[in-house]
Amino acid sequence: MPIIVGKGQSAVREGTGAVVPGELRAGADELETDELAHRAAAGDRAALDVLLRRIRPQVLHRCIRFLPCPQDAEEACQDALLQVATQIHTFGGRSKFTTWLYVVVTNCARQTYRSLKRRSAEQPSDVLHVDVADPRTTSVIAGSRLDFLEALEQLGAERPELVTPLVLRDVCQLDYEEIAEHLGIPNGTLKSRIHAARQRVRASLSA
Repeated sequence: MPIIVGKGQSAVREGTGAVVPGELRAGADELETDELAHRAAAGDRAALDVLLRRIRPQVLHRCIRFLPCPQDAEEACQDALLQVATQIHTFGGRSKFTTWLYVVVTNCARQTYRSLKRRSAEQPSDVLHVDVADPRTTSVIAGSRLDFLEALEQLGAERPELVTPLVLRDVCQLDYEEIAEHLGIPNGTLKSRIHAARQRVRASLSA
């Protein structure tokens, strides 16, 4: 939710009238992201406000990797930020905050994709017509087919335990150790799941 603030002033959460003291907001600005996340998870609203502002560009960037159309990515980004705001209390600190965040972003991007597909199917075909559907710029709702997301949907239906390891490694490019720690599984199990996921996704993409 947007924050309106001037230098040395209190922050006002737009649309609510809630005030965040300027000195609290300024102090939160200086914290590392993981520390902000821990404070936000403990109920610190000033820390949460700063955290949401700080991660927004990163969240949007990650959404664009799944949904190349800016409008689709923006929709997923807003959903992801809302999820962070409402579910931050579930961040237990077992892994880095960014790892937890990437799982949230992935789930929101995939959910946005499903929602856009449903809306696309419900609209008349003449509304969806495009001469050349460029998946880099064309919205899912306009009829473009995003093969990787389709492959993830198929993988999730058949082997749901393989999706998160694959995404965190190949899309988010996290270290094996960091992913294994977040998922609570041995490195060997993680690597086996990623290998199996890659094989299935490659098969889907080449079909």
